[in-house]
Amino acid sequence: MKTIKVVAAVIRDHDRIFSTQRGYGEFKGGWEFPGGKVEAHETPQEALKREIMEELDTEIRVGKYIDTIEYDYPNFHLSMDCFWCEVIHGDLVLKEAEDAKWLTKEDIDSVDWLPADITIIPKILIEL
Repeated sequence: MKTIKVVAAVIRDHDRIFSTQRGYGEFKGGWEFPGGKVEAHETPQEALKREIMEELDTEIRVGKYIDTIEYDYPNFHLSMDCFWCEVIHGDLVLKEAEDAKWLTKEDIDSVDWLPADITIIPKILIEL
């Protein structure tokens, strides 16, 4: 099975985290942490900064590593490095996502998370 290596930004603003609704592809409509694929020449942190600039027109600071999620989808294996991030500059403009929400500990379960993304929620809740 093919492995896809991605990075995810858990963008935090005090007691809220930023989530996006996928606007395309097989998992369209599902909620996820923004990010994307790591290119061959990049560190995970560099990939995350590039992806957030491309997808959300926003500059972020990549902070502490949270965890790596290993998840088997039907057609591929996902390996996703997750990091705490914060906005340095920009307004989180949705260029690819269908929708976005700031979620608190109380309403984090109010969206339909993608299967891999939901597995990091318990670790996020500890920190929120």
